[in-house]
Amino acid sequence: MSRSTVRVLGHNDLEQAAALCAADPVGNAFVAARLPGGLLGGGRLAEVWGYYEDGRLASLCWFGGNLVPVGVSTAAAADAFAARARRLGRRCSSIFGPALGVRAMWDRLRLDWGPARDVRFDQPLMVCRRPLVAPDPSVRRGSRDDLDLILPASIAMFTEEIGYSPVAGDGALTYRAGVAEIVDLGRSFVRIDNGLDGPKVVFKAELGAVTPSVAQIQGVWVVPERRGRGLSAPGVAAVVTAVLREVAPVASLYVNAYNTRAMATYERVGFETVARYATVLF
Repeated sequence: MSRSTVRVLGHNDLEQAAALCAADPVGNAFVAARLPGGLLGGGRLAEVWGYYEDGRLASLCWFGGNLVPVGVSTAAAADAFAARARRLGRRCSSIFGPALGVRAMWDRLRLDWGPARDVRFDQPLMVCRRPLVAPDPSVRRGSRDDLDLILPASIAMFTEEIGYSPVAGDGALTYRAGVAEIVDLGRSFVRIDNGLDGPKVVFKAELGAVTPSVAQIQGVWVVPERRGRGLSAPGVAAVVTAVLREVAPVASLYVNAYNTRAMATYERVGFETVARYATVLF
């Protein structure tokens, strides 16, 4: 009989936890990017749970604003993490990550944490190591001077993708602070064109999880009236070019499989599917 246990990890477990994430640097980028930031075992914003088999760290689970499984490939690990999550109650807005682990967790938590607002079980995880499309020279990093233009574009993208506005409750103060942080980190990319009503963001994207191995692109958006006019592929190529030159050797993203238009754009840029993600939204 093997002996298994789950516990909250602390700073002394960082090396083992990082090694486990490194087994799949693209799929585990979200958790890997956050391990060194002081949250591991801190309990302030999140906990990281470790599942041990015979004294060996076999799986992880990030539990904070999101629940993110890492290496949850056995029923025993999923059972153990789900039991702990059930006791603590749902505090997160989503479960996401590698599809196998997300499915396993949701199968065990759906009766206690459900119903979900949306379940997306088929999200190709894609990588690009060399863009095949010429980058748009008008796409650049956003700055604090652009924040009042970036914010409405970010709100529109979030509302369109997730299904509700991110600014209800506090007049956009919290969301604005989050967007500003991304801008200050140099992870916001925009194309701003001048129109009859003044300057406007017509393309945007940002970097989410960033590690020495990979940078994950998120929030890709083109203003509705300019869609279908050739902005998206060169825009994404510009972001990929910046990533490969200045941030990490691999650019990654994940996309809903039903969004065939986006899939075609990413494939044209040079992205290829390497795995599957899944997301459960609450």
